[in-house]
Amino acid sequence: MTILIPSYEPDQRLLALIRNLKEVSDASILVVDDGSGENYRDIFESARQEGCTVLSHRVNQGKGSALKTGFDYVRRKGEKDGVVCADSDGQHLPGDILRIAEAVREHRSHIVLGSRQFTGKVPLRSRFGNSVTRMVYATATGRPIQDTQTGLRGYSSDMLEWLCEVPGERFEYEMNMLLEAPEAGYELVEVPIETVYLEENKSSHFRPLADSARIYFPFLKFCTSSGFAALLDFSLLIALQWLTSNLLVSVIAARLFSSVFNFTVNRRFVFSAGEGSAIRKSLPRYFSLVVVILLLNYAILHVLYESIGIPLVPAKLATEAFLFLFSYGMQRKFVY
Repeated sequence: MTILIPSYEPDQRLLALIRNLKEVSDASILVVDDGSGENYRDIFESARQEGCTVLSHRVNQGKGSALKTGFDYVRRKGEKDGVVCADSDGQHLPGDILRIAEAVREHRSHIVLGSRQFTGKVPLRSRFGNSVTRMVYATATGRPIQDTQTGLRGYSSDMLEWLCEVPGERFEYEMNMLLEAPEAGYELVEVPIETVYLEENKSSHFRPLADSARIYFPFLKFCTSSGFAALLDFSLLIALQWLTSNLLVSVIAARLFSSVFNFTVNRRFVFSAGEGSAIRKSLPRYFSLVVVILLLNYAILHVLYESIGIPLVPAKLATEAFLFLFSYGMQRKFVY
């Protein structure tokens, strides 16, 4: 088993973690210096003296890039037992790291997540950030998990090539990995670990605005695409209902035009489905989903607008809010 520690501008807690791991395990320890610079050379040299392999980036490239460097090294080395990734700031306990390693051996072809329970005193930004990403992940995949932002994760050796191909170079990489795992055939298993925050997590290099934007970018693109499609659908519905006074015809025509727009944008910019055979594969799936959503759209609108008597505008808004979440999950999982 290899313990992989990506590290950027570490302090003595990195060395303390290495020494504590050496006391309880004979696992290989691989440290990736993500362009920390000359001021941190002594710490990484001390890590080498402790028996660690240290790889270095000349400039800072991001946590995702550091993890990929480590995965590629382990893959080329021919590791058969697996890899456990831990952060360098002392917030992962050696006992928990070893529990993840054992879970990797027990759950082959599973991504093992060290799942914090967020009990006790937890910094607000950490609690809020995990709550939001947990909601986004559950919406995107239909599979809720407790801790989407944990840095303590374990992988079997047959995942290494795939791990090097997952998009993302910074903090978004770990979220992208979770989003793409089901399609790649990898299940998730969570192992409870201690929740440890030192000095209100001040050592974290996570940038709340910039890195959050990277994490949520796929979902934000979908929101933008769906927003324009919904605006087109909404405008056409109101206009057609005024012209024809026929709700069914208005719903079908508005949904048809907005669906063509939405498919084109999502294929090219949101889910990057590509050309050729990818279009032939995704097109029938997408419009099958359109039919399902169309039926749901009409059924819900009929109940809210014609049966209950809610005005058309608020009835339409309520319907679209529900169908938005349903559509994202289905497109992510089945269409593209």
